[in-house]
Formats: sequence, structure tokens, C-alpha cells
Amino acid sequence: MITRLLLRVVSWSVMAYLILPLLVIVGSSFTATSYLAFPPQGLTLDWYGRMLGDTSYLAAFGTSTLLALVATAAALLLGVPAALAIARCEFPGKKFLLSLLMSPLVLPHVVLGAALLQYCAALGLMRSFTALLVGHIVIIMPFVLRSVLPQLTPEQRALEEASADLGARPMETFFLVTLPQIRSGLASGAIFAFISSWINVELSIFNTTAEMTTIPVKLFNYVQYTIDPVIAAVSSITIGVAALAIIILDLTVGLHLLSDRR
Repeated sequence: MITRLLLRVVSWSVMAYLILPLLVIVGSSFTATSYLAFPPQGLTLDWYGRMLGDTSYLAAFGTSTLLALVATAAALLLGVPAALAIARCEFPGKKFLLSLLMSPLVLPHVVLGAALLQYCAALGLMRSFTALLVGHIVIIMPFVLRSVLPQLTPEQRALEEASADLGARPMETFFLVTLPQIRSGLASGAIFAFISSWINVELSIFNTTAEMTTIPVKLFNYVQYTIDPVIAAVSSITIGVAALAIIILDLTVGLHLLSDRR
């Protein structure tokens, strides 16, 4: 009983430690002062109105959302076949290929951004949505691989072979046997990939322009010259979007998939 109570106290303490900074940001966005203040000194929605009245913020939100969605979809389409090939096939250079695909997890994104800028400049794609998309796919695909590879177990391979023995074609086996088994890995990998793409600054800052910028880069540039509650308002909306995404995921797919390892 004491151990269980202690675990609850520790769990709630950790949750409070993680949530309280978010509450400070949200609270600061309602302050009536022209500077960040918590507790808020007065209550106003003027900072949200100023943000929504600035078309550059709306454009940045749109760019970030589109970029993260397309990059996540592409990472899934590329990462799942790569994971299947690595888990199911034996070929020369397999370990090197896996290390290469996972290297964006350890390489500084600033280095990747600078390299991508030089490479895309040679191809005539410098500072374009295509350049941003390619870079984001590179840095988020390891999250898909790390989530899917552990679920491609020998036991699952036996189920796939049984499906083939019963006359199922390869695509039927994938959609009816393999895909349901790795669905939790796909869900968790997609979440981490989307979030990593959405919040990326280091790589994105090399390939954005004044007309095409993501919301993290927009905030990064803004705080260099001005610090006011508009920053808190933008951050609060970002927090709300993330919370809404989690709620929608729970209602449509189920968060239990993130821990399901059947």
C-alpha cells in the first residue's frame, strides 16, 4: 500500500513538473501587459487577435502543418518497406544501411541543414518546399524505423509464411497479416515523426524564405528582436493543436496502440 502510494505521488509530481511550464506559457498569453508576465496581470485576448491578424503567422502555421503531414506520410511509405527489407532479408551492407538510415538521430541537424542547402543549390532547388520536405523526411524516418523494426519478430515471420502457404499473395499477406501486427509501431512512429517535423528549427532555418517559413522558424526570428505575449499566444495555440491531435488519435485509433506489443 505504501509503495503504491509512493508511486502515485512520484507520478503526479513528474506530471506536474512537465505540465506547469505549459500552464505558465498559456497563462502569460492572457496578460494585459506588453511584456510576458505570470501570473497574468489582467486578462485579455488582444495578443491572440494580433497573432490572428498577422497573415504571416497563419501562413507559417499552414506551412508547418502541410510540411509535417506530407513528410510523415512519406516517411511511413519509405520507412516501412525499409524496415521489412532489413528485418526479413540478408544482404551485403545490411548493417551499414541501417546505420546510415539511423544516422540523422545522432548527426546535428544544423550540419544536415547546411549540407542540404548546398546540395539543393547544386540542383536548383535551394530554399524551396521540396528542399524542406526532403530534409524533414531524412530526419524523421529513423523514428518510423525505430518503432517498426522491433515489431517485425520471428514469430510474425511465421505468420507471414503460414499466410503464403494458404495461398495469400504478398500484398494480401502484408495488409492482412503484417500491417495489423505493426500498427502500434506505425502509430507511435507517425506521432514522433510529425512532432519532430513540426518543431524542427535547425534544419528548417537553412531552407526557408520570408514568404515560406515554418512556425518554429518564425518564432525563432521573432524573439531575436521582440519578446511580448504574442510569443506565448502562438505557443499556446501550438500546445492546443498538439493536445487536439492526441485527442483525435485516441478517439479514432486509440492510444492503447502505443503500448500494444502483441
